[in-house]
Amino acid sequence: MQEFVTATHSMAPEATPSLADAVSAAFAPHGRLAAAEPAYRPRAGQQTMAQAVAATIADAGCLVVEAGTGIGKTYAYLVPALLSGQRVLISTATKALQDQLRGRDIPHLAQVLGLPLRLAMLKGRNSYLCLHRLQQALESGDALPPAYRAPLAQVHRWSLHTRSGDLAELPALDERSPLIPWITSDRDNCLGMACGHWQRCHVNVARREALEADVVVTNHHLFFADLAVRHSGMAELLPTVQVLVFDEAHRLNDTGVQFLGQQVSTGQWLSLARDARLAVHAHARGLAQVEIAARELEHAAQALRQLCGAGPTAQLRWAWQGDAPDEVAPHAWAECLTAGAAACGQVHGALQAVVGMHPELARVAERASQLHQRVEQMRLPPAPGQVRWVGVESGVRLVESPLDVAQALSAQVWGVAPALPGAGDSAPAGMGEPAANVLERSARHRQAWVFTSATLGDEPGLRWFTERCGLEGAHILQVPSPFNYAQQGAWYVPDALPLPADPGHSAALAHWVAPVAEALGGRTLVLTTTTRALHAVAAALRQRWRGSSPLQVLVQGEASKRELLARFRRSGGGLVLVATASFWEGVDVPGDALQCVVIDKLPFPPPGDPLVEARVRQIEARGGRAFSDHALPEAAVALKQGAGRLIRHEDDRGLLVIGDRRLLTQSYGPRLLAALPPMRALQSEAAFQEALAAITRTSTTDRSGP
Repeated sequence: MQEFVTATHSMAPEATPSLADAVSAAFAPHGRLAAAEPAYRPRAGQQTMAQAVAATIADAGCLVVEAGTGIGKTYAYLVPALLSGQRVLISTATKALQDQLRGRDIPHLAQVLGLPLRLAMLKGRNSYLCLHRLQQALESGDALPPAYRAPLAQVHRWSLHTRSGDLAELPALDERSPLIPWITSDRDNCLGMACGHWQRCHVNVARREALEADVVVTNHHLFFADLAVRHSGMAELLPTVQVLVFDEAHRLNDTGVQFLGQQVSTGQWLSLARDARLAVHAHARGLAQVEIAARELEHAAQALRQLCGAGPTAQLRWAWQGDAPDEVAPHAWAECLTAGAAACGQVHGALQAVVGMHPELARVAERASQLHQRVEQMRLPPAPGQVRWVGVESGVRLVESPLDVAQALSAQVWGVAPALPGAGDSAPAGMGEPAANVLERSARHRQAWVFTSATLGDEPGLRWFTERCGLEGAHILQVPSPFNYAQQGAWYVPDALPLPADPGHSAALAHWVAPVAEALGGRTLVLTTTTRALHAVAAALRQRWRGSSPLQVLVQGEASKRELLARFRRSGGGLVLVATASFWEGVDVPGDALQCVVIDKLPFPPPGDPLVEARVRQIEARGGRAFSDHALPEAAVALKQGAGRLIRHEDDRGLLVIGDRRLLTQSYGPRLLAALPPMRALQSEAAFQEALAAITRTSTTDRSGP
């Protein structure tokens, strides 16, 4: 929902002074920020970044900023962006930061700076209630699983008074809830203008408000989804925006490759079967052929899931270079895809007799036809420059994607795409967009692009980030953290642990960590590099503390990330959190709730990952070296992210433990050590125990500032 902050008209550019002067005045010791916030004090790094952002806006340039923890980078880009008087789009990787910017940071700064502005937030479709699908679910009868009925009733009561339709207003509705697909739309099942709720549609209202707003907060998923399909509303918004800021920019590439290719999943098959049943139930009862076809589609999905071993604990990515992934028999793979394609065709054929009865029947039939074509295309060789792989989790995804987002993103930033190896002058300028269109848009709209994160590489050029995003021509700025890491933290590598290749490594690590956590009264985060290690460490700790121990183990996957972190933050101790994957970043626990971070082993890219293998082949084809040009930078960035969870505030104190002796014994160790915050090194177990005792005697204070 759009918000009016301090006034109901648009921002107007300052006549005088210059933007640089206005930014300096805002951050001055006696400026507006200092007057409004008692805890504010000027930070040199924050002002350096803010001035760089201001210069980029003035020049319509491109800036990449790695801003260390504690810089205050959010204010550093918001203040110049808001003071510029230009239309601003801010994109984040997470909904949490998106909500923080819209609900707290931007309204607060607008009031402090005395700026009237219109603020809007734009999320993806699955973040908004679909009124049509809610009505459909309420009328679905026995088609709705009984376990969904109570939460559906809660959603219905909320729907009667919500203005935004943003499901984030329902904290009791977990973002992983299986009810979500029943009450939200996607680009496949949206009826468009044929929907009876079109005028009141929450997605459409959000889009209209974004088009009228001075500042729009969105996310990377929506940005790339729009580049891929031009369907989500951003296509109309982007040309009218003069300043674009991407926070949490280190996630851009991984997010973008999900959308810039194509995919087929068992989830899509099951969704099509469900929606075909619902559409027939509502508009063409008695059409038994659809029920038969839907059942065949569900059987095909189940067969593919069983073939690939999909389930709640599966987290695999398989290479797929030939007729089938190496892990499955080609004939069985072909049978599953043939069955899925045939079932999609059966749904389409069964609906042909009734498509004229209601737009929803026609839309489901169209989806079935499109999904049939996509499955058939997946049975052909991949397109040039694309990598094909299979994701196995709770379901199975067949994915064909580019290796990076360089071509698509550079077409937006620079107006032309970078030359691809071997492509010469014929390389396309954009994803499905003629070069002339891109150049014309670039000439008509001078835009400033800012990309920022706390972790964008491990060397001055930040090539880990810029090369994959097509930003080699950007101005690079690295602003170190203001924290006194040497005083606030220390790192240690236990020399008694076996090497990570040893099958007993996880159990030995848990045995070593347990007394540390006991001494701290919990307050420990264990980050693992694999789900296997996650479960092994958690099981060993729970086995040790079963019964009367006051310590409790929280494990990723047993609740949502948001819930686990909320429990950990407010516990005041007594908890040990064991996690992997997404918990290596975006975890902010300032104060003494977290005093020890344990990383089980050096986070090298997993062997066998198809995207990793494809990138390695690309590097070697260009004459590079796979380990030094890919594996080491990846490990350094991941280690930097994991270690960054420890010290989040200038009053924090803590210990970083890395359970991998290779950090000290291998020739690549110094490069990885250079990626760590400059904490002091502990050279022995005795030194570690002394540092641990010092932390247990010291209480930190949780304070927050801009």
